[in-house]
Amino acid sequence: MNSPGEIPEPFDRLFGELRPKLHRYCARMTGSVVDGEDVVQEALAKAFEALAGTAPIANPEGWLFRIAHNAALDFLRRRAREKTFSEEEPDMIADPANSIADRQAAAAGLHSFMRLPVAQRSSVIMMDVLGYSLREISTMLDTSIPAIKAALHRGRGRLRELADEQDDRPVPRLSASERLLLDAYVDRFNARDFDAVRDMLADEVRLELVARARLNGRKEVATYFGNYSRVRDWHFQSGFVEDRPAILVRDPNDPTAAPAYFILLGWQGGKLAAIRDFRHARYVADGAETFVLETIARRVTNRKA
Repeated sequence: MNSPGEIPEPFDRLFGELRPKLHRYCARMTGSVVDGEDVVQEALAKAFEALAGTAPIANPEGWLFRIAHNAALDFLRRRAREKTFSEEEPDMIADPANSIADRQAAAAGLHSFMRLPVAQRSSVIMMDVLGYSLREISTMLDTSIPAIKAALHRGRGRLRELADEQDDRPVPRLSASERLLLDAYVDRFNARDFDAVRDMLADEVRLELVARARLNGRKEVATYFGNYSRVRDWHFQSGFVEDRPAILVRDPNDPTAAPAYFILLGWQGGKLAAIRDFRHARYVADGAETFVLETIARRVTNRKA
């Protein structure tokens, strides 16, 4: 018997196993690895709430993806982008087994997916990125197989067009004051001067160690720096993740490798008010566009092979 507020063990394990896969879907639906993680957290919270009142679930993975899909649509509506999942004309039939399209979709950046209508985006991600079958997609998204085939046909064609277009988005910039704060934090951290880092904290600082813990206030957050002081598998760099100022965290023994994960900071009145650390959710860095401030020149996508 599970206590109130406790996730049944099989679902707790399933949530953990599927979290990176759910994130790959939600990041491509929202066009952002950070927003994608927000949607995953919302979906898992909704799934947890639904467990108490639901009948036995025959297909837990499909059930969870359906919740994540709906959470992504809710997010998009709130952001005033695509409004709904609309079916395409069923006479546009695509060959679902298309290895070339599969490779193109897997290589496409998140920005490219955001330029597809929601129906095309969902179908291409589900089949060409995550490898689900037409029948599985139909169940998860609650739409017809002909509509999915049509969406695949059009979405794959649009991705091919986008692959040949030049990315002319402007490179992000930081103000001088923002750059000073970010660089000071990074320099003190790399010097392992954690007392100086703690001096930068606001009294009501909030920390989210994504997929692990949340801490509030200077006293609680101080333990976070103690944990970092005991390991040496990190080196910080000032940069951007998807136009957001960020700390890029690299393996000090392999400085040319893509960032292993990243940390987002929020400042208020010159003090550090919020820390969002993805050390225990490294899957979020898959597909992230990152920039190093010292050598900022082009967009680099951190994508696993």
